[in-house]
Order: sequence, then C-alpha cells, then structure tokens
Amino acid sequence: MLKKVIVTIVSISLLIGTAVLHAAEDVQKQVNEIKDVLPKFAIPMREVGDRFQNMYFAAQGGNWALAFYMSRYMNRAMNPLKVTNPNGYEDWKSFYETTFARVNNAIMAQDIKVFTSEYDTALKSCNACHEVMGYGFIKVIRLTEPVDKSLTYILKSKATDVPK
Repeated sequence: MLKKVIVTIVSISLLIGTAVLHAAEDVQKQVNEIKDVLPKFAIPMREVGDRFQNMYFAAQGGNWALAFYMSRYMNRAMNPLKVTNPNGYEDWKSFYETTFARVNNAIMAQDIKVFTSEYDTALKSCNACHEVMGYGFIKVIRLTEPVDKSLTYILKSKATDVPK
C-alpha cells in the first residue's frame, strides 16, 4: 500500500513538473513571438529622424512646445529597443541624456541661437554614431522643409506648454 502511495505521489509530481515545464515553454514562446513583432532599430530610428527634422522647423518658427513635443516622442519612439535590443537602447539613452540634453536645454530656454548650434552638434554626433556602427552610408542632413507638412511650425508657444 505504501508503495502505491509513493508511486502515485511520484507520478503526480512528474505530471505536474511536466505541465509546469510545458507552461514555461509556452510562455517563453509567447514572449519570443511578441519580441519578433516589436519594431527593431530601423523602424523607431525612422520616427526619430522625422521628429528630429520637424523639431528644427518648430524651433525656427517659435513653436517651442512642438519642438519639445518632438524631442520627447523622438525619445519614446526608441522604447521597443528596451526589449528587442537592450544594448542599443542603452546607447540611445546615453546619447539622449548627454549630447541631446543640450538641445533640450536650448528648447526649454527658447534660445534659437544655442538651439541651432546644439542641433547641428547633435546631427554630427548622429552621423558619427552611424559611422561607428557600420552604417556610415546613413548621413543625416538638415532638410530645407519639414517632413510633416500637415503641422503649423510657426506658432508662438513655450516648451512648458506641453502636457506632462
């Protein structure tokens, strides 16, 4: 009788262990499937580029709120990299919090002269990063008109007008 109880307990334990293992494998499979459909580096970077260009025209037009909005969402566009490319995200985060912080400071100060200088410095830094990463064929230039033509760039506003 004791043998039957032990065999039953061992059998049930093996079944539970197998079920837990399969459940864990299923969860990992689902996580991998989610990661596979998240945007990788190129797609968020395209949004970054568009917002970076639009930011320039917003600042030039005195629409500091739009310039800051573009910067904020340019940064947030890179969030999928936290999952799909953590090292790449850390590189981006470092760039945004150091080099690009000077652009944001100029936006908050609403200082077009400093903004333009820091914007150009950030642009050069982007191209240097592309070069180091093996994407030297991606050379960012300052456009002569904004990417998104459906926005008003000439609208007096303050960077602090952007809701939190």
